[in-house]
Amino acid sequence: MILGTSLKHGGYYHFRVHKLKLEGLSGNGFGSLKEYIYRVMDSCPDHHFHSGPRSSVLKFDVGADVEESGHEVEVLARMGLESGYYDNAHLNVQMFMLAYDNKTVAIEVPIWLEPSEFRGFIDLFGEDSSLSGHIDVVRVEDGKVWVWDFKPNAHREKYASTQVFFYALMLSKRSGIPLNKFMCGYFDEKRSFVFDPSKVSL
Repeated sequence: MILGTSLKHGGYYHFRVHKLKLEGLSGNGFGSLKEYIYRVMDSCPDHHFHSGPRSSVLKFDVGADVEESGHEVEVLARMGLESGYYDNAHLNVQMFMLAYDNKTVAIEVPIWLEPSEFRGFIDLFGEDSSLSGHIDVVRVEDGKVWVWDFKPNAHREKYASTQVFFYALMLSKRSGIPLNKFMCGYFDEKRSFVFDPSKVSL
């Protein structure tokens, strides 16, 4: 049920999807997300990832209204870390969620944003190459697409909300799903933090 490919985007990213859960998106209004994920798995436009800014290294505050949530992803993270299948914490959490959580549909999803798709792009990022990134975990829960990033010591993160906001914005642009259908979060095995990206105003 798990399909995957490895993408050489600087380092190697192990893009994986759960086919059965992905197919189920057609019945809940997120068919365009399914189509996008299959499309980039079949043929990812790699040139977007070889230059330009990366969402994971952005160091400014977008003013997201972040709240600590006590979300179930904390439990999933603990179970994933305890599984010990891999020698990498991220991969243990991601693969456990993909295999055993019925809401996780994909991990390490490649996304990008072209300068023409965001007003003030060059002023904000200082260059005219695409912004890009890879989403740790994409879940579908309560009629929303949830974009999650696993962050050890999540409570110490200063700019994680910026990273995850742009992940959601990029996935919204790529899939055609409005930003108000997304939620964002970052987490570890003890804490989780969430916010609504549609309420961020840059």
